[in-house]
Amino acid sequence: MKTSDFDYNLPETSIAQTPAEPRDSSRLLVLHRGNGKLEHRIFRDVTDYFNAGDLLVLNQTRVIPARIFARKETGGRVELLLLRRRDEVTWEALVGGKGLRVGRVTQVEEGPEVQIIEELNGSERLIKFSEPIEPYFSKVGNVPLPPYIHEKLDDPERYQTVYAKEPGSAAAPTAGLHFTPRLLEELQVKGVRVAYVTLHVGLDTFAPVNEDNPEEHKIHSEWCELTQETADAINETRTRGGKIIAVGTTSVRTLESAGSLQSPVSNSPGANSLISNSPISAFLGPTSLYILPGYQFKIVDAMITNFHLPKSTLLMLVSAFAGRERILETYKTAIQEGYRFYSFGDAMLIV
Repeated sequence: MKTSDFDYNLPETSIAQTPAEPRDSSRLLVLHRGNGKLEHRIFRDVTDYFNAGDLLVLNQTRVIPARIFARKETGGRVELLLLRRRDEVTWEALVGGKGLRVGRVTQVEEGPEVQIIEELNGSERLIKFSEPIEPYFSKVGNVPLPPYIHEKLDDPERYQTVYAKEPGSAAAPTAGLHFTPRLLEELQVKGVRVAYVTLHVGLDTFAPVNEDNPEEHKIHSEWCELTQETADAINETRTRGGKIIAVGTTSVRTLESAGSLQSPVSNSPGANSLISNSPISAFLGPTSLYILPGYQFKIVDAMITNFHLPKSTLLMLVSAFAGRERILETYKTAIQEGYRFYSFGDAMLIV
């Protein structure tokens, strides 16, 4: 297996610059893993593929306005992109500016002082604020859109899911951007249960794999939580024969991280899921689960996801779920059919 096996050519015109309006009017490409059949639908049609007793699992993380600006004592501007909080005043961050070495102190515009206390990889630094930065977010923070989006986002809430609740992400779990409150209500009226997990998304998730062998790539850990309430809903759904549908690769990683604590029992012939009699339990903490082709899925039966960047760990994850060749062939069809790619793009349902 080589990283180049997960490469494909995407015209720049296929990269969505703005979100669909309304949210559920985006297109939906349905891939049936069993026979490779493709269906071209609208996202609000997703209800046709779920049954009463199924469980939809959503990541309720909320993107923080993590892009802030500070000034050096010389007046030079510094850009800080907060990645992970270590404690109340200490963060891992990407920094933009010259001379940002250990000990350097800058002043957040209309906010507290911040000092660089450790150099990490590349432009990553460990920084320490003179007081917690969160109370200043509404005044000094900006939502950090991905670098391939060049259009200004008039409404920052369009880069949040409608169910975003727990602040902590540097990027949105974009598969969930297609849901509206009404669509979620329709699913529940149909008898589809909804459960929530939390995984705070780091920018490293979207970074390309630079190693020739993807197995040599070090995936960064991300904090996640699966509550006992969600664990109970999963166990009840599996006992009754319902499907577990993960919305986004972040939900997949959270579910499978919790599922990895199970004791495997047997593989079901022809299935992509590992059947286990062991109940799933609550899970809280960092996960560095790296899903590559060959991985046996323990919890997830279907997933909703967007179209991912070439040579990314996310493309490798969906390839593990549906097969590399099938995914790349599906992407080729999606490009030909004019689907919109990446964060604000259209969606896939893999069943």
